[in-house]
Amino acid sequence: MRFQIQLYNTDYNLSVLPINYQYPLSSAIYKILSKGNAEYAQFLHEKGYGKGFKFFTFSDLNTKFKREGDRMRLLNPKAEFTIAFHLPEASRTFVEGLFRSEEIVIADRKSKAIFKVQSIVSKNNPLNQKSDNEISQIVTRPLSMIISGEKNERGNYDFLSPDDSRFVQSLLNNWRNKIAASYNEREAEEAILMI
Repeated sequence: MRFQIQLYNTDYNLSVLPINYQYPLSSAIYKILSKGNAEYAQFLHEKGYGKGFKFFTFSDLNTKFKREGDRMRLLNPKAEFTIAFHLPEASRTFVEGLFRSEEIVIADRKSKAIFKVQSIVSKNNPLNQKSDNEISQIVTRPLSMIISGEKNERGNYDFLSPDDSRFVQSLLNNWRNKIAASYNEREAEEAILMI
C-alpha cells in the first residue's frame, strides 16, 4: 500500500536538512510506527522478515531547496514524499491514523527541520486488481534511488555501480529473497523478474 504524505514547515526559512537526509527520515518513520505498535516497529527495525528486510520504502522529499555545501536550505514551507508498505490492505486505516497530525523531525548533528503532517492520501495499489490465482504483470518505477551491493569477506557491502555487470543480477537476487521471505520459496522461484 502507498501513501502520499504532505508536510508543512512553519520555520522553513530557518530550516536546513542534511543532503543525506534518508537515514534521519527513516528514523522519524520508525518513531511514528513505534507509537502505534512498538513491537512491530522493533521487528521492522531489527529483524524485518527473516533476513532483515524492512518491507517499506519511501521516496525522496519533494520540496524546493538551495544547496549549501552538504546541506539543503528549504525555500518553501511545503514538502511531500510517498511511502509504501508491504502490509495487508486491512491495515490501511491503521497506517493513515499513525501519520495523521504527526510531527516529522529530520535532523543530524548540524541541522534540523521539523515538519507537521498536513495530510496523508492513500494511493491505488495495482496488486488489488487481481485474484490470488491470476498471473499479473506489474511495471513499476522506483520511489528513490536503487542501491545494489555484494557482501565482501568482512561481511560488509561493496556497493555496485549501475554499470557493473553484477548490478542487475544482485537486484534480482535481492527481490527473489524478499518474495521468499514474504510469501514462499515457490513464489520466489516462479516470479518472472526483469529490469
